[in-house]
Amino acid sequence: MPLIPLHDANPRVYIRAHFVTIGLVVANFAVFLAVQGMSEAQFFDAIIGYSVVPARMFEGVPLPTDAQGVTPLMSLITYQFLHGGWAHVIFNMLFLWVFGDNIEDAMGHARFLLFFLICGAMGALVHGLIDTTSTTPVIGASGSISGVLGAYLMLYPRARLLVLAFVFIPLRLPAVMVIGTFFAQDLIWAATSSSAALGVAVWAHIGGFITGALLVIYMRNPRVPLFHKPPEPWGKK
Repeated sequence: MPLIPLHDANPRVYIRAHFVTIGLVVANFAVFLAVQGMSEAQFFDAIIGYSVVPARMFEGVPLPTDAQGVTPLMSLITYQFLHGGWAHVIFNMLFLWVFGDNIEDAMGHARFLLFFLICGAMGALVHGLIDTTSTTPVIGASGSISGVLGAYLMLYPRARLLVLAFVFIPLRLPAVMVIGTFFAQDLIWAATSSSAALGVAVWAHIGGFITGALLVIYMRNPRVPLFHKPPEPWGKK
């Protein structure tokens, strides 16, 4: 990961507290910790039953007879709260924490929650359509958070971000450069099939990102302009 975002100089304007963003972060960590406490058999059932499995979604492949789970349609929501390891959940939640509050501010609490879930669902559908016969479970909030990044790019491309480059070099860069780097990386991985070797559902990222970039046009508060330039001073939100 070439750039790790830590903070953005982009204060909230319309909401006092980002309740939904905080709630999503708490929910994701709570589910992750609950799953980590399961036995190996329970963990397997949770991943199979609550993740998105393209072959189950599009080809009607059934769950194993002894596995519990939700319907394929509901799995478009539940998969967003499952993560494969500490690095997976921590990096996803870091991105949500840095970028989510401003999108919640621009949309309002209820619309932001709906936006988040739609982006995740669309990301999973795009991923599944690339290979409808795949039996590999898809988990994680990356599609949803990619939607948040797409929306952020549409609203605040010039916002200044504090990032760590190559893990230890602190830099202040515009959002368009940081988010553009991640999206370009996804496109390269998709074009070269590198994501399969890395175990990354890159098409879920791309699908979520495009969905977020489009949805924000219609779901944002009309008072929030596209391609807005936040105030220059660097400070805490």
